[in-house]
Amino acid sequence: MRRSVAELVALGRLPEEGDADVPQLQAFESALKTIEPPISDEEAVALLSVFPVGEGSCFGLSWSVLHLVESAPGWPCQESRLHAANPWVKVMLERAARS
Repeated sequence: MRRSVAELVALGRLPEEGDADVPQLQAFESALKTIEPPISDEEAVALLSVFPVGEGSCFGLSWSVLHLVESAPGWPCQESRLHAANPWVKVMLERAARS
């Protein structure tokens, strides 16, 4: 896994918009900007842990993560189904099924 992806994963889950503070959002935004797509399948699975628990987009940052995950050549991979309870993963799996 590339260092840039590992650093984003190390930040944890994206917060809900009402719980986010500016330094936290800046850290996520900076980490996201360092990741060049496409990402590997392993990186895609790791990034699933970054999505917020709810449907909030964390001021659009969740969409950036979604696009990175969908850039993986093997998306959707088997491991992604283990995260299907997350609304963001569910959306991605539905998008992949329509393609």
